[in-house]
Amino acid sequence: QVQLVESGGGLVQSGGSLRLSCAAPEIFFSVFAMGWYRQAPGKERELVARLGVRGSTNYLDAVKDRFTIMKDSAKNMLYLQMTNLKPDDTAHYYCNADPPGPQFWGQGTRVTVSA
Repeated sequence: QVQLVESGGGLVQSGGSLRLSCAAPEIFFSVFAMGWYRQAPGKERELVARLGVRGSTNYLDAVKDRFTIMKDSAKNMLYLQMTNLKPDDTAHYYCNADPPGPQFWGQGTRVTVSA
């Protein structure tokens, strides 16, 4: 069973930074576009950042110029560098393919941004 493992979340003050990490099987990076998703309390899960197989990136408007998605293929890791964090960024963050495979959702990592 494929499992994606996210880490790096935590509590940070508004304006702070965090880097999220996602460990994924090697095949993910060569076959699938990858994405970081988030789900805030009472809201639906949304795609925050996308990394195409050939390296193209796309971002939710709300995080453009603040978040950067990147990968380290040698380590089979996907990252989300988050800067200038805002309280609205508070959510549970997950990595998955894009479109997401229901069977690949991991436990996620929680990000809390205090005002």
